[in-house]
Amino acid sequence: MNNLRAKGLFKQPQILVLLAATIFSGLLLILVNFYTIKILNATRAYVNGESHYSKSQKDATRYLISYMHTGDQNQWQKFHQEILIPLADGRARMGMVSDAPDDQIKKELIQGRNNDDDLDDIIWLYRQFKDVSYMKSAIHQWEQADPLIKKLNAIGNEVYYKLTEGTLTPEIKEKYLAEIGVLAAQLTIFQQEFSEQLGQSSRALKGYLLWTNIFFILAIILSVSIYYLIIVKKLTDSNLEIEQVNNDLMIANKELDHFVHSATHDLRSPIALLKGIINIIRQEDDPEKVEELLNMMQVSLNRQDQFISDIIDYSKNKRSGLIIEPLSLGKIIDEVLSQLHHVRDTNHIEIKKDIEVDEIFGDGLRIKIVLNNLLSNAVKYSDDNKAYKFISVKTYTINKSYVIEVEDNGIGIDAAHHEAIFEMFFVTNINKGSGLGLSIVQEAAQKMNGSISVTSELGKGSRFILTIPIN
Repeated sequence: MNNLRAKGLFKQPQILVLLAATIFSGLLLILVNFYTIKILNATRAYVNGESHYSKSQKDATRYLISYMHTGDQNQWQKFHQEILIPLADGRARMGMVSDAPDDQIKKELIQGRNNDDDLDDIIWLYRQFKDVSYMKSAIHQWEQADPLIKKLNAIGNEVYYKLTEGTLTPEIKEKYLAEIGVLAAQLTIFQQEFSEQLGQSSRALKGYLLWTNIFFILAIILSVSIYYLIIVKKLTDSNLEIEQVNNDLMIANKELDHFVHSATHDLRSPIALLKGIINIIRQEDDPEKVEELLNMMQVSLNRQDQFISDIIDYSKNKRSGLIIEPLSLGKIIDEVLSQLHHVRDTNHIEIKKDIEVDEIFGDGLRIKIVLNNLLSNAVKYSDDNKAYKFISVKTYTINKSYVIEVEDNGIGIDAAHHEAIFEMFFVTNINKGSGLGLSIVQEAAQKMNGSISVTSELGKGSRFILTIPIN
């Protein structure tokens, strides 16, 4: 049962929406964190590449100046090796600008001393974020630095040729030193700006991604919390429903025990009476006495027939679901009245009908059960002491409800019994029935989400009012 209940919970729309929201938020959180790591790793790779770019440029400058003063070929070789690093980075940038093949760009990046594991992230970050303000500004600094690197390389080549030819005069040397100093100063500024822009980009990205992570984490926590509360509420409601069902079963068991006991008594009593009457008839010679005894048997059989009919109505009302269909109240009333013609003294009672509402939607079986019990009781409990006897049946609507009213001027009901008459097997000293009829009437009314009420005065008559919601 618990497994079935759990499966039922997952069929609820709210649960499915919350589960979908939780899964979706979790996937987005994974995706955001994946790209967070990827972007931060790529930014780190750019910072690492800039450090190699800057160091190589400074080392190349230092080796070139040393070469100018000493003419040492080792210094020239070192200058040439170091200057290739920023030159390669510049070619890689141009390859990314022109959307060159990745293999070509990676080859230049490797020559620029970038780590093999960072190459894909470097290219990806450039292509995805080159137009974002911080990245765009950093790339601009890179663009401005590349021509200066080329110019430094050109000065190095000029120095090499002049030293080789012996035409590097002190005046030309001073001119080159001055140019190199200016280039170094400008490159330092661009390199610092490049690092600053990347730093700002990383800090801004960190803030954005932090709040994004917080948002999705809160969304997951909220979804899980609401999901938990709904599950707890539904389980609580389910437990309350189970308790209610258990209570109803206990009440039903008590009613069943009472019903079985009373029904057994009421079924056996007429049989015992009939057996006794039959034994008396066998010994009786007086025809008038025999006729009297036969009449007693007839009354007993009629009561037994009514009791069985009540049990059948009780069973139908208990087992049948609510069936809403188009009905004619006038036809149902005529049908029930036609079944009462065989009852004694019915022909001496005036039947008055006032059908304001005829065509309705309702449960025909239960309406027929109610009318059959109320009308048969009205006939059964008519007042023999009154010269004029009547039964009135009215139908009308009030407050969005159908109303069926059955009134008579029969013997009436003592005010002390008005509530008890709807209890199962309740009988009075003048009761001529099984004690089931009005109990069935009340249960049928409740099954139709309606109600039954009574106003009655002993010796004057009774009025029963059945109210059924129109919807």
